[in-house]
Amino acid sequence: MLVEPTARMTPKEYLEAERKADLKSEYLAGEVFAMAGAGESHNLIVANLIVGLGTQLRKRPCRVYPSDMRVLVRETGLYTYPDVAVVCGEPRFLDDRRDTLLNPTLLVEVLSESTEAYDRGKKFEHYREIESLQEYLLVSPTEPSLERFLRQEAGTWLFSEARGLGAAAELASIGCTLMLAEVYEKVEGIGAPRVEAP
Repeated sequence: MLVEPTARMTPKEYLEAERKADLKSEYLAGEVFAMAGAGESHNLIVANLIVGLGTQLRKRPCRVYPSDMRVLVRETGLYTYPDVAVVCGEPRFLDDRRDTLLNPTLLVEVLSESTEAYDRGKKFEHYREIESLQEYLLVSPTEPSLERFLRQEAGTWLFSEARGLGAAAELASIGCTLMLAEVYEKVEGIGAPRVEAP
């Protein structure tokens, strides 16, 4: 979640301040936008996504990063923190600090009331400019629903959706399958708690 922008900065000033800050902020065109914290459901969904993707990609040349990994959209100048970023192949970073990723393969955003329009609109416009990005995933926090946008050869994006706890989402860009029952596990009002075998 973003809040109103603060004073104008250069990208260099932003990075210097951000690397010392206790709280995360996004940056675009000289403006810094403080990010608000997320609630339990949001955090559980992100954790479930990281576990699910990380398990499937463990023995493959891919890396799964949580929301502390900053991503730079070089083409537009946006510095942002997607909820999950996946890189298949060698990750590229802005500098030796290795805290600003340049070449994600898949980006995931868990929607919220305050950011849904941005994540679907302007933010996706920025993300589409990342040459390496092959797939964008939007995850509902209130119902079992994953929306996928897959880059096509012509530069268009193919939309598909998986809905319901019995559904599965095939992520073609990284060769993974997400079971919605696992994505929403322990999320109050959506997922069922895991039942251990006796």
